[in-house]
Amino acid sequence: MATRYRSSTMPEPPRTRSLVLILAKDLASRLATPTLVVDADGVLVYFNEAAESVLGTTYADSGLHDYQDLAKTFKPQDDQGNSIPLKELPLTVAVVRRRPAHGTLSIVASDGVHRNLAATSLPLFAHPDELVGAIAVFWERQDGEA
Repeated sequence: MATRYRSSTMPEPPRTRSLVLILAKDLASRLATPTLVVDADGVLVYFNEAAESVLGTTYADSGLHDYQDLAKTFKPQDDQGNSIPLKELPLTVAVVRRRPAHGTLSIVASDGVHRNLAATSLPLFAHPDELVGAIAVFWERQDGEA
C-alpha cells in the first residue's frame, strides 16, 4: 500500500464543523429571538436576522470573527457604565468555563444605537467531555428589567 505524504505547499483541509454546531446554526436561523453561535475556540459561526437588528449590522457585513471581536466592537458595559471584562461576559463564560451563564449589559450597536440587553449563553457539547462551542440568546431589556 502506498503511503501518502502531505506536501508542505498543500493547504490544510477545511475544519469540519461539528454536527452540534450545524444544528445550533440551523436552530438559530429559525428563531425570532436574537441568537449567535461560536465554536469551541470562540470563532463566530453565525448570528441570525433577529440579532442583526440588535447588533446594527448583518452577519455578512459584520467583519466579526470571534467573541473577542464582539467585545471590542460593542464595548459591553454594566448598568453603571463600567466596562465588562471579556472573561465575565456570558458567552465567554460558556466557552471558557464550560457552564451556562446569564447577564445584563449595554452596548452601542454598529448603527450607533445604545441598547440594554440581557443574554443567556449555553455551552454546546457533542459528548460530556467534548465542548464544540456555545450559543447565546439575547434580547433588549425594557426599563428596569434584569
